[in-house]
Amino acid sequence: MTVRLRADAKYALVVPTSMGVRLTPKDGQPVHSSDTFLMQATSAETNVASISSYLGLPVKVLTAFVEGSPITQFIKNNLASRHMDYEGPDVPQGGPWGYRHQINIADSGYGSRGPRVHNDRAGEVGRTLNAKDFDLERVFGTEGVQIVHISGLVAALSPDASAFCLEVARAAKKHDTRVSFDLNHRASFWEGRENDLSEVFAEIASLSDILIGNEEDFQLCLGIEGPEAGGQDIAETIDNFKGMIGRVKAAFPNASVFANTLREVVNVNEHLWGAILLAGEDWHVVEPRSIGVLDRIGGGDGFVGGLLYGVLRGWPSEQWIQFGWATGAMATTFLTDYAQPADEDQVWSIWEGNARVKR
Repeated sequence: MTVRLRADAKYALVVPTSMGVRLTPKDGQPVHSSDTFLMQATSAETNVASISSYLGLPVKVLTAFVEGSPITQFIKNNLASRHMDYEGPDVPQGGPWGYRHQINIADSGYGSRGPRVHNDRAGEVGRTLNAKDFDLERVFGTEGVQIVHISGLVAALSPDASAFCLEVARAAKKHDTRVSFDLNHRASFWEGRENDLSEVFAEIASLSDILIGNEEDFQLCLGIEGPEAGGQDIAETIDNFKGMIGRVKAAFPNASVFANTLREVVNVNEHLWGAILLAGEDWHVVEPRSIGVLDRIGGGDGFVGGLLYGVLRGWPSEQWIQFGWATGAMATTFLTDYAQPADEDQVWSIWEGNARVKR
């Protein structure tokens, strides 16, 4: 199948997000034993958008910044280097104890030592995201957008951010923009807001054309029964996932595309990586196969980014999952938590298992 996209849109992809910085120790070392760190601009949603932006499609980021902060300038410079337009308010910091950009402190792990990620989000400026700070009529009506990608991470940040994501989805629907929603459940974000967020997520899902998640996401965010417990047989596991996706489709009939990844960790640096996609009535499965991993963080976002790129390019749905599988695998080979593909051919070489030198 193909997804009908708005032909006159200025932007292929728009992502609402809360930007921050990621700190990782050098040489794959643990955080507690390190004194030298690499700082990068980060967010799950711009990780997704990077596939399209590096491959030449027009992308826009909707976010909030801290006014006068050097971290803000660092982030804006990074987004520009990734060929992304951005807009959003510069929020007054409010003194040393006011707003800031979130900090993601990550030990990538190595071998038998698993990754550990510590999120420090106190005072996060992204929690102030509010529809009144954006001209959504201009973005979706006048400029035009083919796909907006919304993440449950942003939708659960705060009541304001939840309402913002809802207004974005409604504006998109009004102006014939396709809505992609990656549920991305985080228990700590939902604590104390379970009822409110269940309603918000259900409405966004009801407006969505593309739904993405794993078994826990669909259960915890949307109340959909997860896969039945199975053994080690991959065919049984895939059948159980298909059953769950069928239940999601019945509950949210507006959506026509459903996807989730499959991952088995052999060790930190070797994973078995696969995916399942339902596009219309067509099932596509990539059975898990071995990939080398430098840093696993961002692999799932890479998959979503490649999937959406395939949709935007109008490819057959079988190629969406193949390209997404490959961009997800590619993301795990970067020290950034997003993939930076040089061109489509580099991605297809990963899918084909061709790691030979190209001169």
